[in-house]
Amino acid sequence: MKVTATLGAYMARLYAQNFLFLLLALLGVIYLFDTVELIRRASKFEAVPLGLVLQMGLLKLPEVGQILFPFAILFGAMFTFWQLNRRYELIVVRSAGFSIWQSLAPILGVALLIGVLQITVVNPIGALLIGKFEQLERLHLERQSSAIAVFDEGLWLRQEIENDGYVILNAKAIEQQDWRLKDLHVLYFDQDDGFLQRVDAPQALLVPGRWVFEDARLYTADGASLDFNEVTLQTDLTVEDIQDSYASPETMSFWELPGYIKTLEATGFEVAALKVHYQKLLAQPLLFAAMVLIAASVSMRPPRSGGGLKLVSIGIFTGFVVFFLSSFLQALGASHQIPVILAAWSPALICFMLGLSVVINLEDG
Repeated sequence: MKVTATLGAYMARLYAQNFLFLLLALLGVIYLFDTVELIRRASKFEAVPLGLVLQMGLLKLPEVGQILFPFAILFGAMFTFWQLNRRYELIVVRSAGFSIWQSLAPILGVALLIGVLQITVVNPIGALLIGKFEQLERLHLERQSSAIAVFDEGLWLRQEIENDGYVILNAKAIEQQDWRLKDLHVLYFDQDDGFLQRVDAPQALLVPGRWVFEDARLYTADGASLDFNEVTLQTDLTVEDIQDSYASPETMSFWELPGYIKTLEATGFEVAALKVHYQKLLAQPLLFAAMVLIAASVSMRPPRSGGGLKLVSIGIFTGFVVFFLSSFLQALGASHQIPVILAAWSPALICFMLGLSVVINLEDG
């Protein structure tokens, strides 16, 4: 017997409503705490309006929402099954000859659809907005004037210099072992964007407090050239600043990640964290389906069976275990302790197989 369109639509709609309610409730709590923290940070500086702080809090929400999605999927499914059980609707459905898999199909379909929408729609929007947030954060809360970007042409960096001008640095490749930049072109400008000079060097080192350009040739604005064994440029940047600027997976759209990973590999940057993040996004629909199965395994018992609170507690505990396991394995993958595929896909696979085995046992029982 197949699930009728009316029954399937009813269960799917009920689950979608519960999911959205829980997600919005969690986002509201997170927005409140994030805004309070941003206000605390903004209080250290003058001329940071409250409206800007509230806007920054909103810019973070889509990215935070993606972290909350698995919890909303799990708790939404548990609440939906509890409602259906409390009203004896699941019992009626099972008595009508529907299997547990037919009962789960509409909710599983919604979870898979949410997973697909997350990686194809929500993630690109979140990446765009979190990039804007980080830009405002650097400008208003950290007061950083440097900007870093990585393209096919290599690393591009802009930073202020002491005489109220700025420099633009381009390096074709990077050796991360000692942070040695290769094939550099450094352009100096005054504060009115007037060209001052240019420095070309085959390599440079970032040492505490300064860039060191080795075997450099300096070209002045009038076309003269001078050779130097070493040219230095004062900087407040550190290796950690550059790594944080290029290696933030959250600021990259799902659609842009493959090309960005190739660009970073060609430039010489470490990309394991980005690869794990990309594979983790691909595994999200499977993880969401696993969350529904886990919810079913702890919430589909008849009301008279008892032990409901204990089973629900187990389900909530399982959700947090999945979160910490996923974060732990992601860190191992980023540090090359385990393969990228294993780090990204194993939490979803483990949860799916666990939930599947329990639901099969429920069906047989």
